Amino acid sequence: MNFLLKNAGRVFLTLVFLFLYLPIASVVVYSFNASHLANEWTHFSTQWYGKLLQDDELLDACRTSLQLAFVTACCAVVVGAWVGFVLAHYRRFAGSTLFSAMVNAPLVLPEVISGISLLLLFVAMEQMFGWPQGRGLVTMLIGHTMLCVSYVALTVSARLSSMDASLTEAARDLGATPLRVFFDITLPLILPSLLAGWMLSFTISLDDVIMSAFLSGPETSTLPLVLLSRMRLGMNPEINAMGTLIIGLVGVAVVGNSYYLMKRERTQAQSLRNALHATANTSRRGTRV
Repeated sequence: MNFLLKNAGRVFLTLVFLFLYLPIASVVVYSFNASHLANEWTHFSTQWYGKLLQDDELLDACRTSLQLAFVTACCAVVVGAWVGFVLAHYRRFAGSTLFSAMVNAPLVLPEVISGISLLLLFVAMEQMFGWPQGRGLVTMLIGHTMLCVSYVALTVSARLSSMDASLTEAARDLGATPLRVFFDITLPLILPSLLAGWMLSFTISLDDVIMSAFLSGPETSTLPLVLLSRMRLGMNPEINAMGTLIIGLVGVAVVGNSYYLMKRERTQAQSLRNALHATANTSRRGTRV
């Protein structure tokens, strides 16, 4: 009892992490189960990975989801970076309050409302202009990008707000154009936030169900929609195999991104220490002279 009281915080965090990650671990473990029942272990086997490679519907849906998530993340980073730049550097202008509200709207509105609104908009546009002709990848791309831009914009805006403004001011005083300042000073400093926003947008798009359900067509089904339709008929071990591959892919991407950011921080810290050391040596020489 005394042990539990002294270590209540650790015990609580352990239980929370077990609750979060044990289901993920069970997906990985049961993907190597030979049984046709997804929750009954018999013996080790990799047969479901072989059958997964022969499941054209699941592979096509996975390919569609990965392509959609990749393009969505790229579009969201391009648009969100400029939106975040405006939020950070132009705080007061005509319509700034409305602009900020529009950026934050996808974060607070229920996704079902956003999906219905876009669906009605696309139907009206098709009747008036003949575009888009039905629902498919283009409509899903627009919906997913709209959903992810806000996350990227807030991430970039927070990074720009904490950035030392004297760096860009010094570059301008030395004659650099605004475009040169952006690519040489601002972009390298906000690169970690752009990578974080890209990863977040990729994950949100890959995982999205509600927006895809409203904006997808009969010939374009994403992986979450296919998995959801199959799980209504019962859990299939192939789903565990697919989930394991996705967990591995996301895990490698997250670890690689974290390693890159840590290495970048260490390099910057080492450069700063070298610069301070060189400045100190210069000051000592001047004092001796």
